Amino acid sequence: MLVNGPNGHGQDDKLQNLPPELIDWVNKPLARFFHIETAAAGILLVVTILALLLANSPWSEQFLALWKVELGISLGQFGIHLSLLEWINDAVMTLFFFVVSLELKRELVLGELRQPRQALLSVSAAIGGMVVPAGLYLLVLWGQPGAQGWGMVMATDTAFVIGCLALLGKRIPVQLRVFLLSLAIVDDIGAILVVAVGYGESLNLQALVLAAIGLLIIKGMGLLGIRNLMLYFLMGAAIWLAIEHSGIHPTVAGVVLGLMTPTLRWVSDERLHQILENVVAQPSGANWGGIGLARMQLRTAEAAAREALSPVERLEILLHPWVGFLVMPLFAFANAGVPFAQTNILDPLVLSIVLSLLIGKPLGIFLFTWMAVRLKIAVRPPELSWSLVVAGGCLCGIGFTMALFIAGLAFSPTQMNDAKFGILLASAISAVTGLLLVLLSTGLAKPNQDLLEAPRR
Repeated sequence: MLVNGPNGHGQDDKLQNLPPELIDWVNKPLARFFHIETAAAGILLVVTILALLLANSPWSEQFLALWKVELGISLGQFGIHLSLLEWINDAVMTLFFFVVSLELKRELVLGELRQPRQALLSVSAAIGGMVVPAGLYLLVLWGQPGAQGWGMVMATDTAFVIGCLALLGKRIPVQLRVFLLSLAIVDDIGAILVVAVGYGESLNLQALVLAAIGLLIIKGMGLLGIRNLMLYFLMGAAIWLAIEHSGIHPTVAGVVLGLMTPTLRWVSDERLHQILENVVAQPSGANWGGIGLARMQLRTAEAAAREALSPVERLEILLHPWVGFLVMPLFAFANAGVPFAQTNILDPLVLSIVLSLLIGKPLGIFLFTWMAVRLKIAVRPPELSWSLVVAGGCLCGIGFTMALFIAGLAFSPTQMNDAKFGILLASAISAVTGLLLVLLSTGLAKPNQDLLEAPRR
């Protein structure tokens, strides 16, 4: 189709866009965060079912033994040797924590959490969703085997929660999605702190000093204007190795590096537009492939378009699909396999996990949210009814990824099967209950029907 351009000549509107590629069929539907989380939840579910089937099949012994195979790297006196499961949980999952940390920083600086009173609503809910389940868990198991696993009932699986909301389509208020996403991000950071403090080992000060030096080098690289991502990834790997030997869980490296990532853009909108105008002004038939002015302006435009996004945004766009479609499914495949013949549904550990996630989570989220609004330290959006807060709290009982991660740190192999079974059972019940309550709330609840209405301002 031809349209008139600014010079009056006919132009093909197809030439106004970049050439299409086959990968566009995948990229475009997954361009936004919620789309990626929703698709990741579907993949996670399929992989989890596959792991359960293999763990309860005639190949169960070989499947479970696969993750115990040791792999290592040796460089003279230095080296690291871990099982395949440890490489996934300690190294690959660092990327997951890095992206979670990027999401938190983006929300704090550029997103919903930059408004203090709105942020405090999600922060209060997240604190309640961590404190109450952990307290309930310890109350049930105090002094019994398994009490050390209190940290696993504090976590919320972001992908599964967003995936559940996606099943209900447009009837879900946007404010509920934003509330649960912000809550889950803060929740994950809390769980990471629990991992660092509650499940660490004796500290190696020499390794900690090396890690601190590496972080200072990263900071110096940023101040000098170095923008090569590969150099940062190599330094990040060195910092990970130092923290791995420090006694702190190595995934903390991902959190620290994510929070250090700048949110400021190098190229402003005005500069970007001026650079692009210089490219557009080049006459038809310009020598883009040579070494002349046209080529230089094209390369400048390429760099300007890239640097018009902050490093936080660029890295999140780059890494989020890898985490959603590779890292998390790989983690689930390695950790979700539970031989049901070796589990006992009436074991106190199983019951305490189900009770904490199914009841403790929504109770803590509702109580702390209600108190924050009542005390006027937070504001609740009108679209987010109290019934939706309770329904969302039930969905947050889906603790899958982080719960399995912490369980792997807290329990011995003999307790691990019961812990996994409890997490899977509680997550499944929480998903069904939460979805039913969201349906009831969006179909029946009206703003003037809130029985526990509190001042919003």
